[in-house]
Amino acid sequence: MGRKTSSPYMTFVFPVRDAYRDRIPGAVHVDGTSRIQTLTDEGTPRLTALLRRFTELTDTPCLINTSFNVAGEPIVCTPTDALNCFLGTEIDYLVLGNHLVAKSGTPEPTR
Repeated sequence: MGRKTSSPYMTFVFPVRDAYRDRIPGAVHVDGTSRIQTLTDEGTPRLTALLRRFTELTDTPCLINTSFNVAGEPIVCTPTDALNCFLGTEIDYLVLGNHLVAKSGTPEPTR
């Protein structure tokens, strides 16, 4: 990250280390950079905990952060919007607060 120590609002791009480019292709731009968001326990405790657990399970310290909507539709703003969008996509799981929603027939995620 050079001289920067944080990027909480995804306002900067940084080069991705060669060792990670193939591991996180969805997060790497064609020029080998990525727009990152740094997390802290104080600012985003639940997301930070999720990232720590994901890293423990996968050895990949990265989650994809994107807007939640489908082409031509507005960004999801409410739990009802989230459920309606989720049900109209091929997304397998939806986290709403402390709840994990899965579509019928979707296997339970590995813990």
